[in-house]
Amino acid sequence: MSFTVPEGTTTAIVGPSGSGKTTLTSLMARFWDVDSGSVKLGGIDVKDYALDSLMSNFSMVFQTVYLFNDSIENNIKFGKPDATHEEVVAAAKAARCHDFISALPEGYDTVIGEGGATLSGGERQRLSIARAMLKDAPIVILDEATANVDPENEADLQEAIEALTGGKTIIMIAHRLKTVRRANQILVLEHGRIGRGVVSSGKKPQEEEYAQEYKCRSRILQK
Repeated sequence: MSFTVPEGTTTAIVGPSGSGKTTLTSLMARFWDVDSGSVKLGGIDVKDYALDSLMSNFSMVFQTVYLFNDSIENNIKFGKPDATHEEVVAAAKAARCHDFISALPEGYDTVIGEGGATLSGGERQRLSIARAMLKDAPIVILDEATANVDPENEADLQEAIEALTGGKTIIMIAHRLKTVRRANQILVLEHGRIGRGVVSSGKKPQEEEYAQEYKCRSRILQK
């Protein structure tokens, strides 16, 4: 397969389960290396970057949130270990999680347990977004975080995602029709290959175009 993600645009990756969506994003961030061909960032093969230099370009938010048995503040600072408390709070406010953190008995010093077991799914996702905001990398890889979140948390989470992605290059694994409406480019994966790409050229695409792409090509569950 071959494709380009222009700087400052949003690319949605869609396709049925097992089509290679997560593998593709993992190759971009060099979690794995390609067996042939190349993955380039700014025209340079990702293999030619020092690991720290490469990873400084990426922030990632996945449906499965990885949190540690540590304080909320330290979990957010994982994105930028030398961040000040003020920077952590600013990121938490932007990610719409400052209010629920402040309501906890020990606030930002509250230890949340392994995997954030004491928090709701929406709260864990917003902490993950705060972490990514604090890192402030130019490229955001997003596995649609709202796909499995309860409705009362979805509005706050969507606002947090919009705050995170403003002015960034976005690569998203999309599961729902309404998510890809804002994409500049859609890559439809089928059996590890790109079946078809739909480019909107900055215009608001027609819903029917996406619906047909989903129903006929990707068979993605629409919610």
